[in-house]
Amino acid sequence: MQQLINKIQSLAKQYHSEIIENRRHLHAHPELSFEEFKTSEYIVSKLKKYNIPFTTGFVKTGVVALIEGENPTKKTIALRADIDALPIFETNEVSYKSTNQGVMHACGHDVHTSSLLGAARILNELKNEFEGTVKLMFQPGEEKLPGGASLMIQEGVLENPHVNNIFGQHVYPSMQVGKVGFRKGMYMASTDEIYLTVKGKGGHAAMVKEYNNPLFIASAILLGLNKSFMLEPENEIPTVLAFGKIIGNGATNVIPDEVKIEGTFRTMNETWRVQAHKKMTAIAKIIAKQMKGECVFHIENGYPFLINDEPFTARAIEAAVDYLGKENVEELPMRMTAEDFAFFTQQRPSCFYRLGTGNPAKGINSGIHTSNFDIDEQALQVGAGLMAWLAVNELGSKI
Repeated sequence: MQQLINKIQSLAKQYHSEIIENRRHLHAHPELSFEEFKTSEYIVSKLKKYNIPFTTGFVKTGVVALIEGENPTKKTIALRADIDALPIFETNEVSYKSTNQGVMHACGHDVHTSSLLGAARILNELKNEFEGTVKLMFQPGEEKLPGGASLMIQEGVLENPHVNNIFGQHVYPSMQVGKVGFRKGMYMASTDEIYLTVKGKGGHAAMVKEYNNPLFIASAILLGLNKSFMLEPENEIPTVLAFGKIIGNGATNVIPDEVKIEGTFRTMNETWRVQAHKKMTAIAKIIAKQMKGECVFHIENGYPFLINDEPFTARAIEAAVDYLGKENVEELPMRMTAEDFAFFTQQRPSCFYRLGTGNPAKGINSGIHTSNFDIDEQALQVGAGLMAWLAVNELGSKI
């Protein structure tokens, strides 16, 4: 196996400049979720260049390609990259700064896509040296409900050929470039969007007896929910209920008729998730009624929790150690962020791991979803090579 590792590392180094070029093109031309038409065209142009067969049209902009090794029906490993960007104004002053004002690859999906294109080229060159098939899934709409992963699954992306296992990779700006991180078992939370409309009775602020201020009702609801879920939780299941937006569209002397609130609910247990939805709805409605108001409580179900299959991830960790060295493979903590890759983990044994992209010595340490997020591009060589090696290791070498 060491001989094949050496080949993959050599090819990753050889193709590094092209992977950087791909990443910079994608970074300069970001597109929002489910609108990634030019991005899809660029991916297709590269697959054509590499002579890799592909299919387009998954959820309109998704692309799926196949690399068949020896005995291609033996097993299929899928590698996934998300391709959409975020509605953020980029403040980086770099040659590859976003040319689509107000849209930015601030979550590293340009890195994921260029790494997968790099892995594709490596794997295609080595396809006579491994068994089975690698399915490349370039997925739209990770950043927007209902999530492109769920829609691609509905459209049959995990069949024809049947996918046995799936790898996904994500940038990790707080991890030093050259390192990667894994976690077996439960890793990331489910996420739901919470929308409340709190109704009272508006009026002139001076006429206290003639109105029922929905701002006070909304405040009581928020305090009640916070106490129940965050200050005095019923159980030890990791849970977050947080609210980030409240609009009471009145004025200094105008009491509005209603207040709108938006927030998020995250947890790591599906039974508790359902129970919590009922509980928070009941609390809000009871408080509103007690204050002679009304609360319309709407929950938009989002992504499920993300769980890394333990045996599959254990093998991936061993493979990463072989490829990068033990000192460069770290164990990750659980986190309350969410990812639509979770839909894949609910369908097949999967592994979602982190790619170190930070380099504080170079001033590269901004977090994802920020206007000045960037990476140390040495990570692209690691990302492409490791992804190729993880697939080959799982399929089995002919060497």
